[in-house]
Amino acid sequence: MPRTILVVEDNQELAHLLEIHLRDLSYEVELAFDGDSGWAKTEAKKYDLIILDLMLPGLDGMEICRRVRSKDAYTPILMLTSRSSELDRVLGLEMGADDYVTKPFSVRELLARVKAIFRRVDELKSERQQGKQAIVKARNLLIDPERRHVSLKGKTVDLTAKEFDLLHHFAQHPGKVFSRSQLLDVVWGYGHDGYEHTVNSHINRLRAKIEDNPSQPEYILTVWGVGYKFADIEDE
Repeated sequence: MPRTILVVEDNQELAHLLEIHLRDLSYEVELAFDGDSGWAKTEAKKYDLIILDLMLPGLDGMEICRRVRSKDAYTPILMLTSRSSELDRVLGLEMGADDYVTKPFSVRELLARVKAIFRRVDELKSERQQGKQAIVKARNLLIDPERRHVSLKGKTVDLTAKEFDLLHHFAQHPGKVFSRSQLLDVVWGYGHDGYEHTVNSHINRLRAKIEDNPSQPEYILTVWGVGYKFADIEDE
């Protein structure tokens, strides 16, 4: 069955342009031009992806994102924003968006992001079917990929979508060193030339959430001059 995408964008000309290009890739596309109707559609139907504008009449994109993430079923979200500040991008990611595109953007870039999200979804499904989605335990940390849930010493740790993907990838390969560019490629799924600081900021936020002392981490270790690794048994 073709994948279904909901585009929630109040700029109708842009929304219809995205619809045309997404349909050219054989996706089924539905449109909503304000936050209230966009949320109503997500309540009535399960979509494979939501492309969500940040600034909308009625409910804004942040609130819709928060509500979608409160559901049990996981739906990828690609957020669109005309804002360019780092704070707005971080807020979108903290609310649970899988990725973001800052306006103005090229349609080619957006389509590449959409394909990357679906590629990651397919990889997760494949791993689940092959029985690779086992719960990961490391010291006091427990990672449940099926539920996308993390707990530390029995308490839930709230992670963004990318923080979870990054932590799970590390935990699946204890002791293996990854460069920033490798992590960008594997976790974000496409080239982020010049954006290797994205990895640094995500790792800093992860450490703040899972490490007793982020300045002396026990789980995510820095390998100077190379990158990062997840601690293995020999590191304990």
